[in-house]
Amino acid sequence: MLNTLSGRFLILTTIFVMLAEILIFVPSVARYREDYLLARLERSQIASLALLADEVIDRDLEEELLLNAGVFNIVLRRDEARQLVLSSPMPGEISQTFDLRNATAVALIRDALNTLLTPEPQLIRVIGNPLRDAGLLIEITMDTGDLRMAMIDYGLRILLLSAVISVITAFMLFLAVRRLLVRPIKAVVGQMQRYAEAPEDARRIIMPTAGIRELREAEEALKSLETQLTQALRQKERLAQLGGAVARVSHDLRNILTSAQLFTDRIEMSEDPAVMRMAPKLVNSIARAVSLCETTLAFGRAAEPTPVMTLFSLAPVVSEVMEAERLAIGDEDVSLFEDVPANLKMRGDPEQIYRAISNLVRNARQAISGSGKPGEICVSARTEPGAWIIEVLDTGPGLPPKAREHLFQPFQGGVRKGGSGLGLAIVQELVRGHGGTLTLRETDGTGSCFVIRLPMGDVG
Repeated sequence: MLNTLSGRFLILTTIFVMLAEILIFVPSVARYREDYLLARLERSQIASLALLADEVIDRDLEEELLLNAGVFNIVLRRDEARQLVLSSPMPGEISQTFDLRNATAVALIRDALNTLLTPEPQLIRVIGNPLRDAGLLIEITMDTGDLRMAMIDYGLRILLLSAVISVITAFMLFLAVRRLLVRPIKAVVGQMQRYAEAPEDARRIIMPTAGIRELREAEEALKSLETQLTQALRQKERLAQLGGAVARVSHDLRNILTSAQLFTDRIEMSEDPAVMRMAPKLVNSIARAVSLCETTLAFGRAAEPTPVMTLFSLAPVVSEVMEAERLAIGDEDVSLFEDVPANLKMRGDPEQIYRAISNLVRNARQAISGSGKPGEICVSARTEPGAWIIEVLDTGPGLPPKAREHLFQPFQGGVRKGGSGLGLAIVQELVRGHGGTLTLRETDGTGSCFVIRLPMGDVG
């Protein structure tokens, strides 16, 4: 019971209602004391009427009137010159005087607490206004013993009533909480358990039905999470299937490219100037294709191969990327520029840096070609304190919101129709392998700029 939400709510509600009743208890007891004293004043005023009817009454009647009023003496001042008095022997000295004519709430509460906390009976004087303006004031002297006992009896009845109200209120709230909160929460938990049994089954995704706004928001958030998880699991399954297919294709393609590599070795021996100029590039392209086939599964299995770090000049690598892209441009209206200092050397894997820059330039070229408008691509590089900076800037149409949302996620960040969305994911992984970062500095309708930042470490 104590370990359940509804059980704890029941206990807390009972405690809080009791605390509220206790806060009400003190003013209630103070009010009861005031009413008790006013009743004594009223009874005393009625007793004093006998004196008005007959100015001389016998002692026995006077004592009987005082006994019925519950006081020792009565003073009724009707005007400045006349006082009507009923009196009896006083059992002691008056310890306190209370004037109820202009008593404040704080004073009444304080006096009530003093009465409750003082166990010994005291003789007190009470002053008040006569009923129906029957004089200027009325004053009585009385004992506090009966008053204190009456206050204690009233307080116990109030506490008992408060306890009953607390239990009834807590039980009603307990039932309401179980119906409005606990049962819907249990339903959500049960749905989560059913979904966990087969997360790939889209039919098990929760359908928000709660009428309470907070629970509805929780169900909608859970629905979004389950939908994304189901899609991710399906994507994972497709990736696993793709990995198996690529593994089979990669084996045969590598053999074909190896044969092509043997033919290029013979082409290199040609004395034709054009062939001599193009053969090295063809050899390098086929060599990269063979290397790519051998490492295709690395992305799906774990990560790109560990880069082989060497100190190399960046300008020739960028030039080779740009020359390869110029051959691919054809009749497209795309201009390529490079701004890399000839003496800039950096530490890294030149093959992986080539692939990273090539992917960025190719993405930019394809974006410009897809827009049907002319554009420019510029690859620049520079050094900053502790880092090498490579920027790929284009004047294309920029990235759409969906592509920015899934920028570096494989198979989701593609912009071109039919694109795989692997390019930026591969670039990011290659850059991370060098301890660097890939960021999209800006993108809008006038173009985009990607920045590769590679740390120098202990190399200057």
